[in-house]
Parts: sequence; C-alpha cells; structure tokens
Amino acid sequence: MPVYSMTGYASATAGAGATAESGTIAEGPAGRTAATPSASVSVELRSVNGRFLDLNFRLPDEFRSLEPALRDLLAGALRRGKVELRLSTRTDTDNAWPQPQADQLSRLSRLESTVQTWLPKAQPLSVHEVLQWCKGGGLTERLDEVALDAAKRAIAGLVQARAREGDRLVTVLMERVKRLRELAAEAEPLVPAVVQRQQQKFVERWKEALEVTGAAQSIPEQALQERAINEAAAYAIRIDVAEELARLRAHLDEIARLLKKGGEVGKRLDFLIQELLREANTLGSKASTLELTNISVEMKVAIEQLREQVQNLE
Repeated sequence: MPVYSMTGYASATAGAGATAESGTIAEGPAGRTAATPSASVSVELRSVNGRFLDLNFRLPDEFRSLEPALRDLLAGALRRGKVELRLSTRTDTDNAWPQPQADQLSRLSRLESTVQTWLPKAQPLSVHEVLQWCKGGGLTERLDEVALDAAKRAIAGLVQARAREGDRLVTVLMERVKRLRELAAEAEPLVPAVVQRQQQKFVERWKEALEVTGAAQSIPEQALQERAINEAAAYAIRIDVAEELARLRAHLDEIARLLKKGGEVGKRLDFLIQELLREANTLGSKASTLELTNISVEMKVAIEQLREQVQNLE
C-alpha cells in the first residue's frame, strides 16, 4: 500500500453538448439540423497538509446543490489534509446562434400569454430574449452529471499526485532514518572509552590528593585502584546511554516498518518522532564528551528534518 502525501494538485474537465463531446450537429425535432451549444465543467483540486480532512468548496450558485455529493466523493478518497475544490463552467456559443425549436417557442408563447393575462402591462418578449431562453437547448439539466464526472476524474488525479509525492517523501525519510542509525552506531563505542579515561583520571587524582596530604604511604595501591574503579562505575551508570540508543533504534525500526507497510501512517509517525527527540535530548544531557554532544546535536537536526517531512504524510 502506498504512502500518501497530503500535498497535491489535479484538475479535470468534462463536456456536455454536441460540440464539447463530439463536434457533431444535433437533429432538431422538426427534422432540421441545428448547432447545439456546448458547455464544459472544470474542476480544480488543491490540497496541503492538515491535522484532519478540511474541505473548502468554491462553487457557482447553480452548483451549490452538488456540495454534499462532492463532499462524499472527497471523504471517500482522502483521509487528511486541507483540500480546496474549485468548479467553473464555460459555454461555447460564439460560433453558432441557437436555433429555436418548435416545442421551445410553443412553450414560451404559452408562458408569455399567461403572464400577459395576469399582467396586461407586461412587455412582450424580444427576439434577443427568446434566443437567450433557447440557448441552453436542455443543456443545463445535464451539467450536474457532467460536474460530478469532472470531480471524479480530478479526485482520481489528486490521489495519484499525492501517491507520487508520498513516494518521494518515503525516500527522503528513509535517508534520515539511515543517518540516525549511523549516528547511533558512532555513539555506542564512545561511552566505554569515556569510562576508561575517567577511571584513569580518578586514579591520578587520588594519588595527587594523597601525596598532598602525605597519606600516600599509608594507603595500599590496591585500595586506591578499587576506589577508583568504584568511582568510575558510578560515573559510568550516570552517563550510560545504552538504553536510550536501544530505544532510539527500536523507534527507527518501527518508522521503517510503517513506511514499508504504507497507508495512513502520518499520525503514528508523528508520535514516533516525538519519542526520537526525547531520546536524543536525554543523550545530549548525559553527554560527557564533545563527541557525544556533537552526535546529539546532529541527531536532533536529522529528527527535525524527519518531523518536517512527516507533517506532509496522510
């Protein structure tokens, strides 16, 4: 299963009418050929990262009734992200005037007679007004279906775009995971070396202190060695980062597993990033050498880079 990004863009256009669909000429009911005006509906989808699925629609007034259906289509395909759907229409009537049909003119005549019966002062319809009424030729009734078709195509394109972006993000995330594992491997052998150096320092300081006080001859060498070893052991416990490194590796393994599995992993990865940062902070607080401090800083940088990318995953 792919990993989906919440960032993507897609658009689709669907047409209605003879010209938009096939460029043919429609046959009128009276047997005359008439150029049927065409219309097209374009749907644009933009999505960015968000904690939940946040849908925003920009629809012409005549398509407001489609919002519930569009919302269901988006909710069925997407899980998270801030998504904007923009719908627009275009009618191509520049190349041919509409040819009024007999049934259209008859209907308009009856409507005009009814209006003038009740409103005697009403002006009769002009030729221009008649042509405007006949311009759709029944096209408007089909635009809702065309708009939904365009929306379905755009949603499919958006899902594909988010999947492609998700693949790129997975590659980047796995590189950061690899780098964190390298840093953990660099940190692991440093602690024993630090403890050994510190043990030697304890012995030297004990000897210096005893020489200053004049008690060096009264304390056996073995006792000095044992005391130095005990102090070094207590010091080793304080600076031991084995548990932190083990937990860090476990979190990295889980991140790699989730990225390989795919699906809706964004929220779980976000939680694991917080745990990684906690282990890196503990490592930095226990750091007793410049090398460990530098490793801790590099880990935090890599983890922050992980966090930035994970914020875009669904």
